[in-house]
Amino acid sequence: MIYSLRGIVQELSPTYAVVEVSGLGYFVGVSVQTSQKLFLGQTCFLYTQQIFREDAHLLFGFYSREEKEMFNLLIGVNGVGPASALIMLSSLSIQEIASGIMSGNALMLQKVKGIGAKTAERIIVELRDKVQKFGAIDAAATVINNKVKDESLSALEILGIPKKTSEKLADRLLKQNPDLSVEDLVKQILKNI
Repeated sequence: MIYSLRGIVQELSPTYAVVEVSGLGYFVGVSVQTSQKLFLGQTCFLYTQQIFREDAHLLFGFYSREEKEMFNLLIGVNGVGPASALIMLSSLSIQEIASGIMSGNALMLQKVKGIGAKTAERIIVELRDKVQKFGAIDAAATVINNKVKDESLSALEILGIPKKTSEKLADRLLKQNPDLSVEDLVKQILKNI
């Protein structure tokens, strides 16, 4: 079993990379997210997953261990093959997939090419308990950030500042410092307008 590869990126596309390791070129299927983190001619490290079928031996590469874990969970669901799992990982972030599964949002999963209503429901039922570690921290932080943002924007509207003016600034400031309180966020927005 090939657990990982460290080598030079010889070819790169949004769906695959060829990684040269000690003179051997490995054709590795990748998601768009992983592809965007690789650069032609540069050294890369990928976690890999081999899949053996009667007609092919496939190798998939992932920039992070979490992406590999999500891929393996997805292909463990009946009706989700490696291609569908890669398309899902290319279309949505790991946290979006996890929160969609945990919240039972089948419509979000169905937006991914190749995932129909029955498959989306099957993914939700089979993976709901298994994906909590991917989305729990991120989902909690998002809820807190949304509450801080909403309260801050309301306070700024009372002060006469239109929501459109302050919303993008609030998003940027919360991204830079997710621990801002309502008061601090209001002060920062007022300084930057």
